[in-house]
Amino acid sequence: MKSLFKSLALLAALAFFAGCDGDKKDQKLRIAVVPKGTNHLFWKTIHAGANKAAAEEDVEIIWKGPLVESDREGQIKVVQNFVTQQVDAIALAPLDDEAMIRPVKEAHDDGIKVVIWDSGLAPAGDDHFDSFVATDNFAAGEKCGKKLAELMGGKGNAILLRHMVGSASTQKRSEGFLKGLKEHGPDIVLISSDKYAGATVEKSQEVSNNLLNQFSDDVDGIFTPNESATEGMMAAMKGAGIAGKVKFVGFDVNPALIGGIEDGTIHALAVQDPFNMGYLAVKHAAAHIRGEKVERVVDTGSLILTPENLNDTRTQELVSPDLDKWLKE
Repeated sequence: MKSLFKSLALLAALAFFAGCDGDKKDQKLRIAVVPKGTNHLFWKTIHAGANKAAAEEDVEIIWKGPLVESDREGQIKVVQNFVTQQVDAIALAPLDDEAMIRPVKEAHDDGIKVVIWDSGLAPAGDDHFDSFVATDNFAAGEKCGKKLAELMGGKGNAILLRHMVGSASTQKRSEGFLKGLKEHGPDIVLISSDKYAGATVEKSQEVSNNLLNQFSDDVDGIFTPNESATEGMMAAMKGAGIAGKVKFVGFDVNPALIGGIEDGTIHALAVQDPFNMGYLAVKHAAAHIRGEKVERVVDTGSLILTPENLNDTRTQELVSPDLDKWLKE
């Protein structure tokens, strides 16, 4: 009788574990998508692209990131929590190119596929991810430097207001801008290039006000390398009474910045393709999980938006993506 009970118990256990394996096989692949922040239109557009890819690949995405683009510790905890949950892949836009190396290494060492997008890691992190999907930020910044030099007629004084220390993407844009400005406007004098706008529009406007209080009578051209820095500077320029008079090239788009193009405050914007970035980040993550071969580095492209090309078909695709179709908020 005891042997009969043992046999029945063994069969029940085998059936239970077989059922668990079956359930696991039936589960969708889980891909965690971790942005730098969640408030800006840029991140919402990324989210929409990621959702489209998830639908095509029949995977589940878990979208979670810090609210503010200065919360390094918050982003580290998000990644570590996803490692603990044993998701199948993590698609991450690192807030800090150095600080995020350790959690990315932990994920990769634990067998989780990692796709880095938007902003890179420092060179020490090169062996810890599977693909990098982003704008060629240096090239985009170089276009901005060339455009500002053209707008300024190759002469005068310029200001570069940077974004944040540790943000690899915007650092690359600033470096590219400096190269483009020097190459196409060698006589232009850079009167300020060491100030940082910070993570929010409010902080950017505060820093911009201080800059313009010092240089508003001397500046002929300004460049800002991201959405919040551009919007904050635009507000400060209007407050200082120099909007439209000083040539202004910014980066990224939202309705307020498009308004700046339309009213002449902003003369040009570098526009990325965030929908495609989110889409390809999830596509590559799914491919790596399934053992498929894909490119390790993907440039998602950029263009310079001006009043002249604002209504072009391609520009409008980038400026006004169909978010309602892919975001259920």
